[in-house]
Amino acid sequence: MNEITNAVATSVAAVAKEPVFNGLDWAVIALFAVGMVAVVLFSMRKKNESGKDYFLSGRDANWLQIGSSIFSSNIGSEHLVGLAGAGFITGMAMAHWEMHAYWILILGWAFVPLYDRMKVFTMPEFLELRFSRGSRNVLSLLTITSLVLTKIAATIYAGDVVIRTLLGVESVSIFGHDVDIFWVIALGLAFTTGVYTVFGGMRVIMYTAVLQAPVLIFGSLFILYIGLEKLGHGSLIEGWNATKAAVGPNIHLIRSLKDPEWPWLAVLPGSAIIGFWYWCTDQYIVQRVLAGKNQQESRRGTILAGYFKLTPVFIFLLPGMVAFALTQTPGSGFTTPASGDAAYTSLVAEILPHGVKGIVACGMIVALMASLASKFNASATLFTMDFYREWYPNASGKTEVFVGRVATAVIVFAGICWVLVIKGMHLSLYVYLQNVQAYLSPAIAVLFGVGVFWKRATAPAALWAFSVGVFFGFARLIADIIMGDAGKVVGTLKGQLYHGAITADQYAAGIAPIAAKYGLLFTFWNIHWLYFCQALFLLTLVLMVVISLMTAPPDPKTIKYTWYGATPAEKAATRASWGVWDVAFSLVVVACVVIFYIKFF
Repeated sequence: MNEITNAVATSVAAVAKEPVFNGLDWAVIALFAVGMVAVVLFSMRKKNESGKDYFLSGRDANWLQIGSSIFSSNIGSEHLVGLAGAGFITGMAMAHWEMHAYWILILGWAFVPLYDRMKVFTMPEFLELRFSRGSRNVLSLLTITSLVLTKIAATIYAGDVVIRTLLGVESVSIFGHDVDIFWVIALGLAFTTGVYTVFGGMRVIMYTAVLQAPVLIFGSLFILYIGLEKLGHGSLIEGWNATKAAVGPNIHLIRSLKDPEWPWLAVLPGSAIIGFWYWCTDQYIVQRVLAGKNQQESRRGTILAGYFKLTPVFIFLLPGMVAFALTQTPGSGFTTPASGDAAYTSLVAEILPHGVKGIVACGMIVALMASLASKFNASATLFTMDFYREWYPNASGKTEVFVGRVATAVIVFAGICWVLVIKGMHLSLYVYLQNVQAYLSPAIAVLFGVGVFWKRATAPAALWAFSVGVFFGFARLIADIIMGDAGKVVGTLKGQLYHGAITADQYAAGIAPIAAKYGLLFTFWNIHWLYFCQALFLLTLVLMVVISLMTAPPDPKTIKYTWYGATPAEKAATRASWGVWDVAFSLVVVACVVIFYIKFF
C-alpha cells in the first residue's frame, strides 16, 4: 500500500500545479495512521474464538464504544462525499435525513429491550423467530444485496472521488501499464480496510470508532470554520449571511408541493420510513447495540449517537453550501468542483492551510475506513449466521469466522463491480443512496413495525407482503437504471418548468418523445421516488393486515417476540436499566431536532 501511495504522490507532483499536501500534512496523516495501528493491535489482544466474539465483540461493548461506532459507521462515504454534494446542489433539502436522531432514540428505548431479551445475532434471525424461515431468508438476501448496491459500492465510489480530487490524478503507472486510478483506489481501500476487519472482527471496529469519531467531527469543523471565515472576510456571521444569500430559497427545509424534487408531502413521510428502517431494523446499525454488555450500555450508546447525529448537517451539508457560495463569489479563488460530489474534497484542497489539510484528510480516511469496515462485518455476519449456520449447524466457531472472512471478500468484489453502474446513473451520491433505500426499506419497515406491535400478524402474511414489496422495489430500481440519461433529461425539464424557464407546453413537448419511447416504463418511473416509497409502504401494510386476518392466528408462543411478550422479570430488568438522566438527555436531543426545524422551516 505504501508503494502505491508513493507512486500516486509522485504522479501528483508531476501533474498538479501545486501539490495539495506538503510535508506537514503527510506527517499528520502518518501520525494518525500510527495511532490507528496501535488501537487495532490493542483491540486484537483478545482472540476471536466464536461467532459471538467475531461478529458481536463478545457482547461486551460499553456505551462509548457503541455510540461512537454507530456514528462512525453511519457517517461514512454518503456524508463525506454525498451529503456535502447534496448541500452544494440542493441546499437544506437533504437535511431531513440527518435530523433522524429521534429514530436512534427509538432504537434505544423501544427496540433494545426486545432485541436484548432475544439475544439474536441478526435482524433476519428476529424475523424467523417472529414469523418464519422464509421471511428470514428474504431479508437476509435483501440486506446483503442492499449492502452491495448502496453501502459498499458507495463507499468505494466515494474513495475514488476523494482521492482523485485531492491528488489530481487520473491514472498511475504499474509495471509499465497505465491503470485508471479508480481500480487502484478501490482495491487499495478494500484491501487495507479488509485486513484489519477480517482479522479483528467487530471488536476492532468498536475500538477504532472511539478514535475515529472525534477526529471526524473536529476535522470537519475546521473546514466549516475556515470556509465561513473566507466568505465573510474574517467574520463568521458575514460568512453565514453570504452563504444564505447565495443558496437563496434552498436554505429552507419545507419546500412547495409544486417543487419537482423536494415537495414536503413527499419528503417528510418518505424520509421517516427510510429512517425507521435504517435506525431500528438495519443490520448495519443495529449490530452495534446487539454487541452491548446490557440494555443500559446499549441504550446509552444510542443516546450518545443521537447527539452525534445532530452534527452532520453542520460538518458536511453546510460546507457543501459554503462551497457553492464560494463559486458565486467573485474573487474567492475557489474553483468550481467537477461535480457536487467533489465539493467537500475541493474545499480541503483549496482553502485549508497546510497541517489542517492533513487533519481533515485523516477525517476523510476515517469516514471511508470506518464505513467500509462496518459494512464488511455486517455482510459477513448475515451470510454466516443466516445461511451457513443453517446449512452446517454443527460447524465450529473457528469455521464460522473463516466462512465470514470468505463471504466478505466475495461481497467486496461485487461492490466494486456495482460502482461502475453508479457512475453511469448521473445522480448525486447521497441522492442515489436515498433512492435505493426508498425502494428497499418500505417492506422491511412494515414487517418489523407490524411484527413487533401487532400480535395478530401471521407468518404467511409476512412472507407474501414482504415478497411483493421487495419485487416492486427492485422493479423501480431497474427502471431507474434503464431510464439512465433519459431520466436526467426529464429531471432537467421539470426543474426548468418549476423555475419558469420553460412553459408547460414546452415541457410536454420535451418529454413526449421519451414517454413514447418507454411507454408504461416511463409512467412507472415518473412517480416521484419518495411518493413511490410511501405507496410501497401502504401496499405492503395493506397486504400484511389483510392476509393476516385471512389466515389462522399465529402460535401464542410468538407473542414473546413482540412488544407485549416480556415477562414481569424482563420488564423489571428493563425498568432498572434507565434513570432520570437517560430521559433528560434523550429529551434534549428531541428538543434540538425541533429547534432546527423551526429555525430552517
